[in-house]
Amino acid sequence: MTIKLENDWIWDSWYVHDGDRWHGYFLKAPKSLGDPQLRHFNATQGHAVSDDLVNWTHLGTSLTPAPSPAWDDFTTWTGSVTRGDDGQWHLFYTGTSRADEGLYQRIGHAVSDDLHNWTRVGDGLALDLAGPGAEAYEAEHAKGFWHDRAMRDPWVMRDPEGAGWLMYFTARVPGVAEANAGGAIGFATSPDLMTWTLQPPVFAGDYGQLEVPQVFQAQGQWYCLFCTADEHFSKARAAATPGGPVTGNHYLIGDSPRGPWRVADGFLDGVLPCRRYAARIVETDQGLRILGFADHTPGGFGGYVMDPEPVAIGRDGLLRVEPLTETAE
Repeated sequence: MTIKLENDWIWDSWYVHDGDRWHGYFLKAPKSLGDPQLRHFNATQGHAVSDDLVNWTHLGTSLTPAPSPAWDDFTTWTGSVTRGDDGQWHLFYTGTSRADEGLYQRIGHAVSDDLHNWTRVGDGLALDLAGPGAEAYEAEHAKGFWHDRAMRDPWVMRDPEGAGWLMYFTARVPGVAEANAGGAIGFATSPDLMTWTLQPPVFAGDYGQLEVPQVFQAQGQWYCLFCTADEHFSKARAAATPGGPVTGNHYLIGDSPRGPWRVADGFLDGVLPCRRYAARIVETDQGLRILGFADHTPGGFGGYVMDPEPVAIGRDGLLRVEPLTETAE
């Protein structure tokens, strides 16, 4: 399999190519915890490199929570890496604090010259659900209605329609009666990767949460990959999904990076129990490939990144995973 560690579980991952090789980043936590459910609040970020997305060299830990007290002194979760106009690398990541008991997520920013050693920009905080624009989001924890104040998994990319940068993130919208109809893809813009302006979500509805969004264009069509679980389908989306809710990776189809976006027909890459979660689709010389972590296996929680599998695009613009035969571990 792609990325596996003897002493650590691995889950969410993200990738960037530096022109010579692939860099993979991932959340990891020690197996000595015993229960994989404890991994979320014991996470650090790992880093590995590869020439082929299959054989990886692990370089160790690349980011950890900040010393207390800090807005990200509890967890540093999923993010993305991009290269700025000055050639410097920028990591945007999810952070939570011990003061908030990890229930309020915010988005952080760090920079690097070597893609491994990261330095926070100021105190690291890049964006919060506060100030102008926050009213479009579930900006406070809706206790008893949803399990957290969602603002995580930032995906940052150049604006293909003009100068500046775009950020997408997992969020929720207020005023929705059904909890599982309040999930959203949050949105923000920046002229320089340093100053961010919160914008209204580019999509909301159908699921309680759309995790780990990734926006990309292929064959002239815009896609927003995300992952979700069977228990987070809205009643309407569950009824509209052939075979019913599953857990895994699906996507939105858009007319531009700003939308409008719609849920693609069917479900891309899901099953019960979940096989692969928190996937990314990367473009290689051989075409599109999907990578994500093994969730349920015959031996329990997988906790490793699976080998990449090809993704095809049909004449109708829909994505299709072409599975490889893999030996379960």
